[in-house]
Amino acid sequence: MTEQPFENGSTASHMKPTHVARDTYDERQTHILEAATLVMARDGYQRATMRSVAREADVSIAGIYHYFDSKEKLLFVIQFRAFTSLLANLRERIHGIADPVEQLHLMVRSHVGYFATKIHALKVCSHELDSLTGAEFEEIRELRLEYYRMVRAIVDRVFGTYASGSRIDPHVATMSLFGMLNWLYRWYDPSNDRSHSNVAHQITTQFLEGITGEGNGDRINGSSPTETTARAGSQR
Repeated sequence: MTEQPFENGSTASHMKPTHVARDTYDERQTHILEAATLVMARDGYQRATMRSVAREADVSIAGIYHYFDSKEKLLFVIQFRAFTSLLANLRERIHGIADPVEQLHLMVRSHVGYFATKIHALKVCSHELDSLTGAEFEEIRELRLEYYRMVRAIVDRVFGTYASGSRIDPHVATMSLFGMLNWLYRWYDPSNDRSHSNVAHQITTQFLEGITGEGNGDRINGSSPTETTARAGSQR
């Protein structure tokens, strides 16, 4: 029987139930992806190598290639997982919520909360789309566009409800919001910094005040950061 990467080759290891083997495979794949994310965030995609990923993950080169056939595949899966998770989380959180401001709070909190524990993935996703090619580039590009469209629709509803006379360009406003969110990797340390819920609330309030005028961000929201956090948590 051919020994598999990461296995000790014992007969017992090949007698485990299929679901256990599946869990083990997924866990090892995730471990490699986490190592690859760290290496790409630290060194940049172009300088990262399969060997440096293997070293970071503490596995053999053969072990890396058992799960991923190329560095580009690693990058694709990192971004695919991030954007499919962001889309699924956003759909779940805003389902049944009519108020666009509450939707906006939930969107920002979801985005910040997701990347607070995956800060290296945020850097990779922010910088490395163009490192993908062909069908993989197109698939990630479409996922990113779908995420943009969902957020843009929320922003449009905020404008329509609370700032219908504004001359602010909604596209520029949406991209500015993403700019605030995606710059977090440059300064935010969730282990030593303020809570991600408070960071999300301030980002949303600043964004709303930029649309509706100074002091109106909290007024149109009508709640404190604590109340917003409690409502957002109930939508999980």
